[in-house]
Amino acid sequence: MERYFEDYTVGEVVEFGDYPVTEEEIVSFAKAYDPQSFHTDPEAAKGSHFGGLVGSGWMTGAIVMRLYCDHFIPRNSAMGSPGIDKVRWLLPVRPGDRLRARATILAAARSRSKPNRGVVTILQEAVNQRGETVMSYEGKAMFKCREHDPLTVTRD
Repeated sequence: MERYFEDYTVGEVVEFGDYPVTEEEIVSFAKAYDPQSFHTDPEAAKGSHFGGLVGSGWMTGAIVMRLYCDHFIPRNSAMGSPGIDKVRWLLPVRPGDRLRARATILAAARSRSKPNRGVVTILQEAVNQRGETVMSYEGKAMFKCREHDPLTVTRD
C-alpha cells in the first residue's frame, strides 16, 4: 500500500522484517568500513571487552535501512531524509542474531513553505530475537502529501 504524509499517525508503532546476521557478513562489512579487531577477527574478539565477535554499529544501521526500504518506505511518496539524531548502539549484535525493525511515529508536520510534503519524525529501532533493542535513533523522513493545500495553488 502506498502511504502519503497524511497516513502517518503520531503514536503509531509498526514492526517488520527478519534479518539473520552472519559471521561472514559481520567480518566482510567491518573489513570494508570499520576494521576494528572485535569486528574483523573472531579470535582477537574473544579477548576484547565484548568477549566475542560483534557487528559494527554502522552495519546494524545499514541492516535497519534495508528493512525500512523493504517493508516501510513507500516507493512513490518517499522524498528522502534531512537527517537523523540521537543515534545509540545499546547492545552488541552477534553472529546468529536475527534483527527486525520497529518504527514509532513521534511527530508529523506539513511543510509551510512546500505544502506538497510533510516531515515525519520516527523513532527507529533495531530489535533482536530476544526482544531487546540493540540500536535506536530518531529519523526524519519527508513524504509527499496526497492532497495539496488548495489555498497555496494559484492558476492564471
